[in-house]
Amino acid sequence: MIDEIGENLSQLKQEFVKVYKGNSHIQEIIPISKSENFPLDTEHLKMLHSFAEKNPIYYNSYELLIGNIPCIVYEGDINQYWLNSISHGSSYQPFYPTWILSAYIISLIAKNLDYSEVLDIGSGDGRIAYCAKILGLQTFSIEVDESLVDLQKLISFTTKVDFNPICSDAVEFDYSDLKLKKPIFFIGGLAQMGGDILASSIIEKINVEKDLKNIGMTFAGTYSKKYFPGIPSENMSEGGWKSIIDKNNLKLVKTITLPTVWTFDQPIDTPYIFTKFD
Repeated sequence: MIDEIGENLSQLKQEFVKVYKGNSHIQEIIPISKSENFPLDTEHLKMLHSFAEKNPIYYNSYELLIGNIPCIVYEGDINQYWLNSISHGSSYQPFYPTWILSAYIISLIAKNLDYSEVLDIGSGDGRIAYCAKILGLQTFSIEVDESLVDLQKLISFTTKVDFNPICSDAVEFDYSDLKLKKPIFFIGGLAQMGGDILASSIIEKINVEKDLKNIGMTFAGTYSKKYFPGIPSENMSEGGWKSIIDKNNLKLVKTITLPTVWTFDQPIDTPYIFTKFD
């Protein structure tokens, strides 16, 4: 069912690209109500709209029928936060969010895999942690940029969803303080843009602190050739994460491809690669 929802979302995005007439910096869609293609929990769907409505990066919204799915289009601008995010030496990728519904889908996968905690590393505006929280998981939204953490706190306050924003360098953070039981880490940043360094540093750190067997790692990948200049073809598999997966004896659990801000004008969306320690 989750895979079908993901496929339906990617197809809906392609239809949206064809009919979209705006020129906003970022844009995304959320269905207005549950349907056969999007059989989502009605209350959860309302909470996804609430996240967009309370998030100041979105300055406009309107209804649009895409195919036969009534949707709300949310238009926004992340330039201010993009510039702030690249000012940090420890930031591994500028702020480019996944779509809100994509964040919900990957959080739902984490819940179905029976993880008890979600740690969103390089969490931007906190949308993955927000979605995981409304699904009943314990969340930790770790972001190094203070302005983004302030944005998360504003969203948390106005939506009344405490997804636990934390302003910290994820590489320096003491994860032992969290008393984790069965966590899954979402790594923000493509492998080719420094995400591999971030992931390796966190794996090394948590390996010292606890048994890795109960821990999952999820990576956002890409198959766009522009991110692979001079990289051997064998390292392009798993969205660019193959070397990290092999080096750390990670077992591939699931891959799902979903829309993100940075793939809006691309035919292939972002693969999210779910792994666990073997």
